[in-house]
Amino acid sequence: MSQFEYVENCWYPVGFSREFSEGELQGHKVANKPFVMWRSKSDGQIVGFDDRCCHKRFPLSESDLLDDGTVRCAYHGLCYDTSGQCVAIPAAPDKPIPPNARLRVAPVREQDGVVWLWPGDVEVSETIDPPRTPEIAGDDVVSVGSPDPLHVPANYILLIENLLDITHFFPLHDGNIGDEENSKIPVQLEEGEDAGYQYVKTIRHVENYKQPPYLKEWFIYDEVERIHTHCMVSPGLTRVEMRVAPHGELGTEAERGYTLLHLHLPVDESNLIWRWCVSCHKDHHPLNDTSISTAEKVAEMFPEVVAQDQWALEKQQRMFEFADEDYSELFLKTDKALRRARQIMMAMQRKERAAAEEQRTTRRSAARNAASA
Repeated sequence: MSQFEYVENCWYPVGFSREFSEGELQGHKVANKPFVMWRSKSDGQIVGFDDRCCHKRFPLSESDLLDDGTVRCAYHGLCYDTSGQCVAIPAAPDKPIPPNARLRVAPVREQDGVVWLWPGDVEVSETIDPPRTPEIAGDDVVSVGSPDPLHVPANYILLIENLLDITHFFPLHDGNIGDEENSKIPVQLEEGEDAGYQYVKTIRHVENYKQPPYLKEWFIYDEVERIHTHCMVSPGLTRVEMRVAPHGELGTEAERGYTLLHLHLPVDESNLIWRWCVSCHKDHHPLNDTSISTAEKVAEMFPEVVAQDQWALEKQQRMFEFADEDYSELFLKTDKALRRARQIMMAMQRKERAAAEEQRTTRRSAARNAASA
């Protein structure tokens, strides 16, 4: 899967805001790069840097966050402030601190309940904002996120493809959210650009659909008209929306449904971290337990579905250990969105490689000019 390992110039979700407490150092691996992050005690802002002390590569995420807000390397004691600048070297207290004694900054943004990190070119990060996730903090909804991040030994494009496709609801999810009728629902494709991101969306509209057991429990109706969409917003976010109601009543007070955000982060070529968050109207309740919200019921039952997907992703990834030789993947008509997702991400990678080669050429030219001067 080397042709689409991961995109570096992208905002990736490293956690929900609630996962970042003041006074806690965290180590994260994003796009095969190590980062240290912490929430500042002074202003509550989250900062991120290369996790390696500039002296001897010791991981700062395994070090100490002092009361004054600086990080002290546990190996030789070099201290860094929230700008990444080294402010103390215990072994040379009376010497000037070298100007290159500083950490490489990793751009970090916190918005709409999610913390995002940019592992690529810092200058490019200034040209685009992270995707918005307003559902997480909406006033008219209840939102419940996955209790813990899921570490999955698979390339993250496999998860994105899984999320864009509901034809796998049978047989993988048969008996909970899926059945064979899911495979027969016509698929429409929508593409475009929004807030600087090229997106791809599948749309499935079905009438007189008898809901599988989990969906009936969540959305109360036995038979419905349903609109189900899956959108790769960016390489870090897929948004799933489902709206159901008795025939002809979509858009009325009878409508039920959810927004399900999937936050996916590439750890490296064959590992990802997956988080999800479900949002439902605050006044909606499941069929058999009106004491809790629909979102709470979905969050309670959804891990079984996720576990089935995780099982399939792990099995898929193992098959990449074998040489293709005369093997090639078969793509069906219903896989068009999956192919477009791959193409979008591969185009982003080509753009990154071209920019990197241009920078290398510029540096080589500057070095030659300096040598001949």
